[in-house]
Amino acid sequence: MTHEDSLDQAMDRYAQGDASAFSLLYAGLEVKLRSFLMRLTGAPPLAEDLLQETFMRIHRARGRFERGGAVIPWVYAIARNVWLDHVRAAKTRGHRPRDRKDDPPPSGALASAPTGPDADSEQVAIARETASLVEQVLARLPAAQREAFVLLRYEGMSVAEAAEVLGSTTSAVKLRAFRAYEALRAALDQHRRGQDGSHGA
Repeated sequence: MTHEDSLDQAMDRYAQGDASAFSLLYAGLEVKLRSFLMRLTGAPPLAEDLLQETFMRIHRARGRFERGGAVIPWVYAIARNVWLDHVRAAKTRGHRPRDRKDDPPPSGALASAPTGPDADSEQVAIARETASLVEQVLARLPAAQREAFVLLRYEGMSVAEAAEVLGSTTSAVKLRAFRAYEALRAALDQHRRGQDGSHGA
């Protein structure tokens, strides 16, 4: 049985009124949902607040979970709606959502940084700089492109799963992710050219 299968079964039990299944769900979903919300918001305290609201909504909506369904896309859709509600509320109050460009990159963004005895300080610095650049570009992308990119690239979802979370078509998700990849590639190419120019000076 896969981890996802066990979570699906735990959600079935929780939907049927087994309160003890919640601890299994929380343990299996907390890290995934926190990472997802961090990448959408770029702000750890806000992501934490939205995570708690997400679990509250999961609790309230548990009776509507379709028995035998897949819990991962279902909870990601709830988390996304929590984030969108926050963005809408901020706009209604006349506040812009926080600009993420000055935030440090989330810890997950540095997961690919070289480590160990073979990693020298220059490699680590380059990896950190690249991760920071990726986060800055993501912050500037339209929300629809950022969501598609995060679900496919960081959350490891299939296009069909991402489409289910986003309430969209697979072709639309592919297009949004493609545009996000193009923006990232352009930014990285520009950064690389700038680095080459400075080294050649």
